[in-house]
Amino acid sequence: MQESSTSPAAAPPSRDPPDIAALSFEEALAELEAIVKALESGQGRLEESIEAYERGAALRRHCERKLAEAEQKVQAIVEGPSGPALRDVE
Repeated sequence: MQESSTSPAAAPPSRDPPDIAALSFEEALAELEAIVKALESGQGRLEESIEAYERGAALRRHCERKLAEAEQKVQAIVEGPSGPALRDVE
């Protein structure tokens, strides 16, 4: 009997909350920038600032992963006989 399993090439599980994992790079970066501005303003309670900092750290990790994925795709572009082509990225 065969068991179904996920592909070994699947992305590693995200340590970020599901709502962050669903964000595009641009959305995550915009939220991160807003958090940084709010923290720099010095307004708000300490507990709220800590929560915002934690979310900002998760957003930063998400953005770094998205950039790494984009870098892999760019590096996968190679010159072929018919011009630039995208090779498979694992």
